[in-house]
Amino acid sequence: MKAWHIGLIGAAVLVLAGVPWYGSDVLIQFGINALLLAVLAQGWNIIGGYTGYASFGNSVFYGLGAYGVAIAMVQWHLPFEVGMVFGVLLAVVFAVLLGIPVLRLKGHYFAIATLALSQVMAAIVSNIPLAGQNIGLVLPPLNNDRLFYELSLGLLVIATLTIFWLTRSRFGFGLIAIRENEEGAAVMGVNTTLYKVMAFALSGIFSALAGGIHAYWITFLDPDSAFDISLNVKMIIMAVFGGAGTVLGPIVGALSLSAISEFLSSEVTSIAGLFFGIVIVAAVVLMPRGLADMLRRFRKTGWRYFSENIRAHRL
Repeated sequence: MKAWHIGLIGAAVLVLAGVPWYGSDVLIQFGINALLLAVLAQGWNIIGGYTGYASFGNSVFYGLGAYGVAIAMVQWHLPFEVGMVFGVLLAVVFAVLLGIPVLRLKGHYFAIATLALSQVMAAIVSNIPLAGQNIGLVLPPLNNDRLFYELSLGLLVIATLTIFWLTRSRFGFGLIAIRENEEGAAVMGVNTTLYKVMAFALSGIFSALAGGIHAYWITFLDPDSAFDISLNVKMIIMAVFGGAGTVLGPIVGALSLSAISEFLSSEVTSIAGLFFGIVIVAAVVLMPRGLADMLRRFRKTGWRYFSENIRAHRL
């Protein structure tokens, strides 16, 4: 990475960090949502972008992290930090126990296997008294949006640095090898089962941390909102739109799509619900490798970039 790239990224982080001090309350609240979605997209990027396993189960990690915080604070009267650790432990245990059998599946079989996880987990939690069953849990309020914003931004920075480390580590190279040719990676000495489970768990950690922050921010949690499958769809769309398998692509996708979606929701409510469906079609047809690839190649190919993608994928 060039020096001016680092400088530009650093300046962007400083600008984002200053939002709570010069932005309105509405902007801060939008920022918290957008930053947490960016964290979720980065988390999915580890298992989906670098490992090549399109997981629809990351919203389960989000819900486990949220319930970890809620149970610790409401039922056990423990501090928020302990709840975050508890939520992460739940996510890691779930990732390991589920990942060992499920990650033996590939392609659409893996996607289908993880698709129903959110509904199954919501049904289980709905029958656990400790988790409030169907009624849910009400967390103690903390009216400090600045704190939640900075926590969300800090988590996003850590997630992005982790992705950057993956691009330069032996572990990351192993994940990329699995994505490109899993059988070939195994022949070259990569312990594919271990690497995939570790990637699944690492992806789950960031999703759980995002869920914990969000739960304490909104102060209410129930099974349907905690294990919402549409949240998983959003993180996939944002990662793919920005550029799955890249360091900054999911962030660009999450922030830009969040801004557009927020505008449509407030200005053109009737078509806001169609927005993410349109994004899926446009991304798959016109730029299947995301904004990052388009920006890199558009300067050379111009508008031919889109027609070449259509021909290459026989659309």
